[in-house]
Amino acid sequence: MFRLQGSKTLAVDLTGDAVKAKNGSMVAYDGRMAFKKMSGGGEGIRGMVTRRLTGEQMVMMEVKGQGTCYFADRASEINLVSLHGETLYVEASNLLATDAGLRTGTSFTGLRGGASGNGLFTTTVEGTGQAAIMSDGTAVVLRVTPQYPLNVDPGAYIAHQGRLQQHFQSGVNFRTLMGEGSGESFQIRFEGEGLVYVQPSERNTVGGDV
Repeated sequence: MFRLQGSKTLAVDLTGDAVKAKNGSMVAYDGRMAFKKMSGGGEGIRGMVTRRLTGEQMVMMEVKGQGTCYFADRASEINLVSLHGETLYVEASNLLATDAGLRTGTSFTGLRGGASGNGLFTTTVEGTGQAAIMSDGTAVVLRVTPQYPLNVDPGAYIAHQGRLQQHFQSGVNFRTLMGEGSGESFQIRFEGEGLVYVQPSERNTVGGDV
């Protein structure tokens, strides 16, 4: 069971089951726990090879036992996401933990994935269960509908879920519109039905130097 202790610490209650979490994110635990590093953060050899090829960096560990384990990472804000047989697309650096039964992998996302350190791919979390994602500052969850598509700065994007199509647009950027000259030259446009998670802080992206 996932629950928040404040807004920056995740508590996971274990009764002999397991949780997958970002390597090194455990800050405390009570009870009896066993820790195991997972190769590449994906599913088996295929996940490890895929991550080496794509540059999508996510090293995870499996924690199993009886008691409560607490996770945090650099005082980041944490959001809990419940999945019901669907897929969550999330930047690797923003994924803190998942239920052990959820499958993790990678998905090609085009230049949108060009955020620093994330290559051209993003992490996928599939199945039924809970995931915890992080943001630099309090995340905003924005709903996309067929009537109201959404444009997002690539550096502020964290994750999305639902029946969404994303398109990478160039030529116009938010800072240029505001009279500043060195911002991203690209936007992500989401269309369809679903949720998009955005943080109030920006990573450097490949467009930032264009």
